[in-house]
Amino acid sequence: MNAFMERLHLSSKDKEGTPVKEPEEQDLKKLQEKYGKAKQGQVFAFYDELDVKHKAALFDQLSSIDPDYINTITEKALHPPKQPSSDELADVLKPLPETAIASILDSKSEDIESWYSSGLDLVAEGKVAVVLMAGGQGTRLGSSDPKGCFNIGLPSGKSLFQIQAERIWKVQQLAERKHRKKNVVIPWYVMTSGPTRGPTEKFFREHDYFGLAKDDVIIFEQGVLPCISNEGKILLEAKAKVAVAPDGNGGIYQALLTSSARTDMRKRGIEHIHAYCVDNCLVKVADPVFIGFAASKDVDIATKVVRKRSAKEPVGLIVLKNGKPDVVEYSEIDEATAKAKDPKHPDVLKFRAANIVNHYYSFRFLETIEEWAHQLPYHVARKKIPFVNTDDGETVKPDKPNGIKLEQFVFDVFSRLELEKFASLEVKREDEFSPLKNAKGTGEDDPDTSKKDILDQGTRWIKSAGGTVVSEEEIGATGVEISPLISYGGEGLEFLAGKEIRAPAVLERE
Repeated sequence: MNAFMERLHLSSKDKEGTPVKEPEEQDLKKLQEKYGKAKQGQVFAFYDELDVKHKAALFDQLSSIDPDYINTITEKALHPPKQPSSDELADVLKPLPETAIASILDSKSEDIESWYSSGLDLVAEGKVAVVLMAGGQGTRLGSSDPKGCFNIGLPSGKSLFQIQAERIWKVQQLAERKHRKKNVVIPWYVMTSGPTRGPTEKFFREHDYFGLAKDDVIIFEQGVLPCISNEGKILLEAKAKVAVAPDGNGGIYQALLTSSARTDMRKRGIEHIHAYCVDNCLVKVADPVFIGFAASKDVDIATKVVRKRSAKEPVGLIVLKNGKPDVVEYSEIDEATAKAKDPKHPDVLKFRAANIVNHYYSFRFLETIEEWAHQLPYHVARKKIPFVNTDDGETVKPDKPNGIKLEQFVFDVFSRLELEKFASLEVKREDEFSPLKNAKGTGEDDPDTSKKDILDQGTRWIKSAGGTVVSEEEIGATGVEISPLISYGGEGLEFLAGKEIRAPAVLERE
């Protein structure tokens, strides 16, 4: 298992302070033979012309990679088992049964209040943790910084990291108030990637962990895998460096082990984990309702979904496939299946549970990672990958996809569960889902839509509390930003009753 873990998690550690030595000739020959037998010997194309430092660096990196294993998973990813046709798939797909689902849109208020209360109880007992998947850079947003550092343009200027940190702080405070106790902690495990770990750690230090205790913010790193050419060859990023890429959001499972994050959870007595992606500005981090819902059903995995907007919306769907919970992509289902109406509720789609990568795990399930992580499939992402041509040493920046990156998906584990250990909670899109995917000005899932969704939410909360929002129409500004330090989900705003708020505005305190 240790060897397997090393193969899967290929990020290397710096050995600062250790004198650099050229690899022993015998060790080098053995490694070259290993790569040669795997028909990946091209990675040594420039070895002889490197200085000692770069020889040692390349040797260390190549020693952490098993080329036979990379060949195997690449072959499997490029030639996966034959998938059923759209017609065949339609025959084995069903919506999750009512026993496995609930909806904030139509659940009884007493049920929601019960989940909320029990969720806060678990927080107060120190049994709840949060895992943030934050390995992505803001490349498509025009930034090389980690996406969590991005400022979406709110009046407060807060980053995604800060918004989410403040929501954790608020849930801790709500649990403290309910139980009249101090020092309630929700540990925050922040999963980064090679390119984002250093900048993320620096950002958190510079902002004093946004008011959270340093020891309760655990920053760790997901694994990486070599980038592969269309011909199946491991690519070099530089003469002394293999091109690598993060192993997808499904890398979370192996990273929890190799980083010792799971060990830390065990020491803290964690039983319930909320995991989500950094790019959703509306995410209700450590949501007591979600935690309480999942705990009440005693499931191992639960997922939040939003109602699909239309039959053509390109989103993955949470479904029952061959009797097991699963996710099917929009492109996998035919038009008739996509457009089918729910027989019991003819005004909505039959398959409407859109996946938003917002999940719950029981800790007991994460304790079984070793049993199944090696069985999760890899998927192919065809990309334009800069590389060094091993024939002439020139760096090539392709204008079309020239290779593949291998990645795992976080939801591939769903189908390993029996139905009774899986549940789904439908939530309101306008309250909980606004992804940040595209550059400003795109008009969809961009900084402007994220900003608008937060400001619109604040306006709704103020009106619900009995306040009034007046907009400055001449400058086209609408909406109010309400800090999570004041309200987590619209609660505690009674002081706004009868008051007029002039937008745009930000409310940071009562």
